[in-house]
Amino acid sequence: MSEEINHDRRRLLGTAVLTVAAAELAMIGSADAQVGKINAIKPGTNTSFSSLKQIDAGLLNVGYAEAGPDYGPAVILLHGWPYDIYSFVDVTPLLAAAGYRVIVPYLRGYGTTRFLSSGTFRNGQPSAVAVDMIALMDALKIQKATLGGFDWGARTVNIMAALWPERCKAMVSVSGYLIGSQEAGKMPLPPKAELEWWYQFYFATERGRAGYDKYRRDFSKLIWQLASPKWNFDDATFDRSAASFDNPDHVAIVIHNYRWRLALAEGEPKYADLDKRLAEAPVITVPTITLEGDANGAPHLDPSAYAKKFSGKYSHRTITGGIGHNLPQEAPQAFAQAVVDVDGY
Repeated sequence: MSEEINHDRRRLLGTAVLTVAAAELAMIGSADAQVGKINAIKPGTNTSFSSLKQIDAGLLNVGYAEAGPDYGPAVILLHGWPYDIYSFVDVTPLLAAAGYRVIVPYLRGYGTTRFLSSGTFRNGQPSAVAVDMIALMDALKIQKATLGGFDWGARTVNIMAALWPERCKAMVSVSGYLIGSQEAGKMPLPPKAELEWWYQFYFATERGRAGYDKYRRDFSKLIWQLASPKWNFDDATFDRSAASFDNPDHVAIVIHNYRWRLALAEGEPKYADLDKRLAEAPVITVPTITLEGDANGAPHLDPSAYAKKFSGKYSHRTITGGIGHNLPQEAPQAFAQAVVDVDGY
């Protein structure tokens, strides 16, 4: 009987030791996932996504790339104009390898994203784009996600974080706080600053609409060169993204977006209440990291101008090395690291 008791004690002790060891390993693994460093990567290493999908969401059938474990913490990454999901082609596998479920959708008017109805107004209103992304989260059954974006994508994640903070765990925003309004868009800027927005005035004309439609690839390549003057992208890199501008709604969405900003085009009444809230330039409360490239040739503010627009845990990082406007594609390691870091705030 004594031997049986001793045997049971040894077995229980062994089980306890294994349990403690497993718990310690789990704690170590969890800590590594929260504060781990993203592996180094040469920009342009990846040229495709492992999985491209389609889903009905709100007014759209959305095309999107997905990577990482199905039940990993969700990260949604949003591109700008004139770019597409390939801005995140190197960021996505880095985050997937770190255990995140990564979703990279084509915005309305890009790639394989299509309107479900031919009768829907082709609206480029910023609040409408943000509503699209909330609808996508609903369709994918994602209650809360870490959001990241640049250009139109940064503006969209700013709006989502400001209006629906319960859906946003944390945020990475290139060029900081980009929420605007039609009233703000009416205010003239100094001539040098206005010059940087030359294409906005071009798009205000029917000549500009026709010119963008006819020369959309040449136009977009020029914007890439001006916005990222030190980024030596090759033709293959550009062509992968330029294919998404062949979307039948692309020109209408782009033109409406820029005309709406100058109050030259009306938005839809159903977004009026959202626009009214955004016109107040709401403070963003979710944890945020803002990023800026040291060679961004696109219009952007100094980080000190928007730091107070973030009331949660906040930090800014300037990414050096000749990094331009398309920061996720030019500096994927830095962008992915910011996502991991802000998720741990």
